[in-house]
Amino acid sequence: MSKTIDPSELSVDVVIPVLNEAHVLATTVAQLRARLPEILPCRWRVVIVDNGSTDGTDEIGRSLAAGRTDVAFLHLDKRGRGRALRYAWMQSSASMVCYMDVDLSTDLKALPIALSALASHDFDIAVGSRLMPDSQIKRCFKRDIISRIYNLFIKLVLHTRFSDAQCGFKALSRQAVERLIPQIKDQAWFFDTELLVLAENQGYRIKDVPVTWNEDQDSRVKIMQTAWEDIKGVFRLRSYLRSQEFARATVLNGKEVQTEISR
Repeated sequence: MSKTIDPSELSVDVVIPVLNEAHVLATTVAQLRARLPEILPCRWRVVIVDNGSTDGTDEIGRSLAAGRTDVAFLHLDKRGRGRALRYAWMQSSASMVCYMDVDLSTDLKALPIALSALASHDFDIAVGSRLMPDSQIKRCFKRDIISRIYNLFIKLVLHTRFSDAQCGFKALSRQAVERLIPQIKDQAWFFDTELLVLAENQGYRIKDVPVTWNEDQDSRVKIMQTAWEDIKGVFRLRSYLRSQEFARATVLNGKEVQTEISR
C-alpha cells in the first residue's frame, strides 16, 4: 500500500553515462537543469559519468560541474555503460537513482512517474518501455524489429515478464542498488538486461512505464556486435539462474516479496 510521501526526505541522482559526447553534453545538462525543478518535488542532482572519452567530453563535464551543487562529474578510464552506471550508482547516497541517455531520447515526463512509483514503496525498480500500448515511439523500422525480437527472445529463454529490457531509462531504489548491482557481471550494454532478470528472479517489484521516445539518429551502438554479446549474456544468465551460486545469492539477498509488473 502506498504511503504519504514527504518530498523533503527524498533525493535522486540522475545519471548520464557519456562516451565521446562533447557535441551534446552541455545542451543536455542545461535542459535537465531547466526542467528538473519543474517536474521533481524532491532534491535532485545530475551526475555525468564519462567512461573513456577521447574528444574532450571529460573537460566539458568538469566545467559543467565546477562550482555547482546540482551537477557532479565522474570519470572512468575504461569504457562500458554498465561499468559507468555501477560506479555512479554504488557511490551515490541518494534515496533513488536513475539513468537516461545523453540524447534525452526518453521524454522527461516519464521521470516523475517512475520516481513516484519508487517513493511510494510500491515498486523497487521502474523501467521505461517502448513496447507498451501507450508509448509513443519514433524509431527506424530495423531497430524496432531488432528490439522486439530481442525482448521476445529473452522472454522465451528466461521467462521474463518485463516488456523492454534495453530502453535507456531506468530508476532504482537505494535498497535495490545496494543488493542487486554487486551481483551484475556485465559491464557493457547487457547490464540492463542482467539487472532486470536478476531483480525479477529475486522478487523485486518492477514497474513498466510507457514513454515518449525519439530515436537518436547519431546512435553509435554496433548492432550486430551488441546483439551477439546479448545472446551470449542471455544463455550465461540462464545457466546462472539454475546454479547453487544464484540460490545462495538469493538467500543472502533476503528479499521476500512477489514480483509484480504494472502495465
